[in-house]
Amino acid sequence: MAIFAPRLEKAQDITEERKSRIDPARVPQHIAIIMDGNGRWAERQGEHRVVGHANGVRSVREALVGCREIGVKYLTLYAFSTENWNRPKAEVEALMDLLVKTVVGEMEELNANGVRLNAIGDIASLPDGCRTTLQDAIAATAKNDTITITLALSYSARWELVRMAQRIAAEARDGRLSPGAITDDTIAAHLTTAGMPDPELLIRTSGEQRISNFLLWQIAYAELWFTDVLWPDFRKQHLFEAVLDFQNRERRFGLISEQVAPA
Repeated sequence: MAIFAPRLEKAQDITEERKSRIDPARVPQHIAIIMDGNGRWAERQGEHRVVGHANGVRSVREALVGCREIGVKYLTLYAFSTENWNRPKAEVEALMDLLVKTVVGEMEELNANGVRLNAIGDIASLPDGCRTTLQDAIAATAKNDTITITLALSYSARWELVRMAQRIAAEARDGRLSPGAITDDTIAAHLTTAGMPDPELLIRTSGEQRISNFLLWQIAYAELWFTDVLWPDFRKQHLFEAVLDFQNRERRFGLISEQVAPA
């Protein structure tokens, strides 16, 4: 244990140093994360891919605690895509079982820290037991207001956009909405993230640099931050590094530097 103590202390020092440099006034309200690399992490350990998913639970806690510490109000995690249903049946079943056990195991901690649980995606497609456990947890944390953690489950942005278009088309057909009255706000109100601000920072782990069908409408102006760190190794120090990088960027939203610079 003593062998690892200096390494652990160094990591803690790095974490605290990065946290101390974050400007509380410019912390992103909403951070989204594509949690990638569980399978590769497990393979490097000589383990089954499911072991990587299990070890990724600690990283979820680290990200959530880190966000709460610096004042982030919304954290959205890409947990399971619609494409993931095509993975081997044993892996999918293990993931669903892990989700249920994790949600149940974290309930007391979520409520103690004011964490509201939310989910987006085709929740109806989840196994009955998993869906019921998830819905019960969402109801049990509904009044918490320190931070909202949203799990994107059986989710894809294209599925979401098709669902949005179908709902708007139905309202227009029924005479409840004029096509000429459709605006950006109309679309946002029909997305699964309605009521939440758009993510300002999108993080992806594992070194991959793509969006993978995640929140395509919502991340139109998000800052993207990629890291080679595999998800099971992701810690608060990496989250704080991403936030510091975010705070060092100039966000112009189509304007020029002179227009966004403080007077």
